[in-house]
Amino acid sequence: MTEDITESSGNIFADLGLADAEELSLKAALAIQVASIIKHRHLTQRDAGEILGIPQSHVSKIMNGKLEGITSDRILRMLLKLGRDIDIVIKKKNPKVDQGRLSIATPRKRVSVAA
Repeated sequence: MTEDITESSGNIFADLGLADAEELSLKAALAIQVASIIKHRHLTQRDAGEILGIPQSHVSKIMNGKLEGITSDRILRMLLKLGRDIDIVIKKKNPKVDQGRLSIATPRKRVSVAA
């Protein structure tokens, strides 16, 4: 028995054929940052909720990647409340590609979330 292996595009949501793949990828990348900060600071979900101004149950959803109903803008505001600076840089795209890309850079790595 042979298995067909398909190489990922780099966006699992696009690979699954979801129409809003770029938005989902962006939200996931941002939510991972929120969850990482909460874990790094050893915050309880209740304490994180108080900082973020949201119920503990919403923090639980974010920590578990359940992001339905949460916008990228809202997650960006959460990062600000958690004491993070956010820089948005707009520049010319690479002339070798059809459209621009969106990436998130953290002190440790850069993640491309849309092509």
